[in-house]
Amino acid sequence: MKARNEPERRCIVTRATGPKTGLIRFVAGPDDSVVPDVLGRLPGRGMWVSSDAATLRQAAGKGFFARAAKRQLRVPPDLVDQVEAQLATRLIELIALARKAGEAVAGMEKTKEALVSGAAVLLLQAADGSERERARLRPPEGANTLVSCLFGHELGLSFGRDRVIHAAVLAGGLGDRIRDEALRLSGIRDCTAGLRSTEGAGDGSAEEGLRGKENGNDGYQGQ
Repeated sequence: MKARNEPERRCIVTRATGPKTGLIRFVAGPDDSVVPDVLGRLPGRGMWVSSDAATLRQAAGKGFFARAAKRQLRVPPDLVDQVEAQLATRLIELIALARKAGEAVAGMEKTKEALVSGAAVLLLQAADGSERERARLRPPEGANTLVSCLFGHELGLSFGRDRVIHAAVLAGGLGDRIRDEALRLSGIRDCTAGLRSTEGAGDGSAEEGLRGKENGNDGYQGQ
């Protein structure tokens, strides 16, 4: 990450300095409320917090935002949920862009083929998929090449399907951005809740890509 000359910011809670890709930006809204700015585009002085659920809860509950802004700010009670939702949406959109650019494939066989051929740079697996099925695939070599912080219906949104369990991102221009956003979401989201809710529900891959199978393609047409 250093080699990419990533700008660094300081977390208002831990005071640790790190690349922007590992932190969440917040700004003070017009009504003096704390507003998450996942894309880093909102006007105003940024307040940065490490992409970690415990750190974010600490920031929200102990006056760190007010101290950083040097004035009283209102912290929404669902701030952590807002951040999680924004990060998930961002990751889903990036994977969809990769799919449209021909840099992502979905489904067990296509994912396996991409991994075996060496074309895949990231393995995407739904957090609520069958552990047995997920264990059949190994991520590419390297750090943080397994993305498992999205649920099946969320991966499905990226590929125009009802549900996706296995997918791969191929070499291209979006792999690093998808990995960075996945790391941020992983720090915020508790995926074990999804695993507990689907435990005993059977093979998570059975319903993968329902619309895609009906259409005889990857789940989208003319895209």
